[in-house]
Amino acid sequence: MEEFLWVEKYRPRKVEECVLSQDLKKIFQNVLDKGELQNMMFTGTAGTGKTTVARALCNELDLDYIIINGSEESGIDTLRNKIKQFASSVSLSGGLKVVILDEADYLNPQSTQPALRGFIEEFSANCRFILTCNFKNRIIEPLHSRTSVIEFAMPKKEKEALAGQFMQRVQQILAAESINSEPAVIAELIMKYFPDFRRTLNELQRYSNFGKIDSGILVNANDIALDTLMNALKIKDFRKMRQWVADNIDIEPASMFRKVYDNMNEYVEPQSIPQLVLILADYQYKNSFVADHELNMVACLTEVMAGVKFK
Repeated sequence: MEEFLWVEKYRPRKVEECVLSQDLKKIFQNVLDKGELQNMMFTGTAGTGKTTVARALCNELDLDYIIINGSEESGIDTLRNKIKQFASSVSLSGGLKVVILDEADYLNPQSTQPALRGFIEEFSANCRFILTCNFKNRIIEPLHSRTSVIEFAMPKKEKEALAGQFMQRVQQILAAESINSEPAVIAELIMKYFPDFRRTLNELQRYSNFGKIDSGILVNANDIALDTLMNALKIKDFRKMRQWVADNIDIEPASMFRKVYDNMNEYVEPQSIPQLVLILADYQYKNSFVADHELNMVACLTEVMAGVKFK
């Protein structure tokens, strides 16, 4: 079946095709040259290519692998069943097997993460683990010591060059999809979401429904994103709301609270507006001293979802 989502349809299959800093390219090319895969932890902001690189390494080294999404399967049963069954069996190709634990920072730190320590050692003869995470501080220290931690950083001195590389990739995708576009608009979108390449592609695919990508989309970009959030709150879709927060966490939290406040009359029933104001004010105050802004925002929107009536 043909892939519909651009982020999957055009996902790089080789490391050399990935938009990465020179240092990261050298690290991963060295892995390919040696043909030896270590247990690794890829950490960095959303959409910078962590999962793509993990898959590309496995493909180029011709290794069997599975992907476990830690945000969806965070419990200990995932280790006991799916991962153990895969890791304990012999690869059909005779090589190593690889478990890619995507969004590993959502794995339970009291049960799943501690148990994972033993798995990494127990199956070291025939299995490797690659963990990806946005927040490495959520991964327990014993897992840090059992993996090579690699930061997916975008050095300021390379920002322009990397944005240029991604610009070329985007133009190739738009040409393949027969979408007319204005280069200046594409450049502005890339810089708006940089370095979140996944977010940029998702936004471009959304705007491509109009048949062309021009300056008109920039006016509506934030409103379209807010529509997505408000719809998720209205239908009480926690997973979609949480994904929206993850996709927008690079935005200053204060401006996110303000955006909801400024547009509440459009989405919220009049009798619920006072309750919404109190919730927003409470969590905006907490935002100034909480350790985890994403968690604070998700908690706020969860309370909104439960206590506010939408139109």
